[in-house]
Amino acid sequence: MTLTYYRWLESPVGLLLLTSNGQSLTGLYLQGQRYFPRITADWHEAERVAPFAQAEDQLADYFAHQCQQFDLPLAPQGTAFQKQVWQYLRQIPYGQTISYGTLAQQLGQPTASRAVGAANGRNPISIIVPCHRVIASNGKLTGYAGGLDRKQWLLQHEQVAIAAHPPEPVQISLRLF
Repeated sequence: MTLTYYRWLESPVGLLLLTSNGQSLTGLYLQGQRYFPRITADWHEAERVAPFAQAEDQLADYFAHQCQQFDLPLAPQGTAFQKQVWQYLRQIPYGQTISYGTLAQQLGQPTASRAVGAANGRNPISIIVPCHRVIASNGKLTGYAGGLDRKQWLLQHEQVAIAAHPPEPVQISLRLF
């Protein structure tokens, strides 16, 4: 049986719940979001469990416009298809958006935009796995489990950072969780 550790963290988008298996980050949830996990008696509140300190530092830098890419051990739980979608989400450049349909095409499943949207909505590691960067094909903000106001805030936050500090080109490699 895998233990679940958790920690609350204040942020500009409200309280965040970090979860870990003791080695990797398994969740980052915005308080009140759809699919928010139920904290049960067998969960352990802990501040010093890996990788909470590292996640907190990188999130603080993200919110201070000093981090455009996260480097943390991640272990999200989901189906193979969900994990594939979440891996592709990590390749969306900071401050940019992509449509659900385009993401489905990149996955080699051009008719699966609804399935991509469903997997996107079940992303257990918000912000770090940037599901907020996926929008409707008409450019509208849709489908964010944390609420459209938070999605808009995160996208605007990244645009401000891009305007002030354009990112340097990065080499992206695909690796599964």
